[in-house]
Amino acid sequence: MFKQFLEQVDDKQVYLISSLGIFVLFFVIVGIVLYMMKKDEVKYMSELPLNEEDL
Repeated sequence: MFKQFLEQVDDKQVYLISSLGIFVLFFVIVGIVLYMMKKDEVKYMSELPLNEEDL
């Protein structure tokens, strides 16, 4: 299926497909990093705007 799709792609569509791939790859990597974060670090970062003692 992908082989047929890639054979029919024009030169201009290569840029569109590659930019979509980069976009999806970026958000997958961000999702993995966020999933692997320690829960204490996420809690600390979520409370940063509310902590006035750090000023």
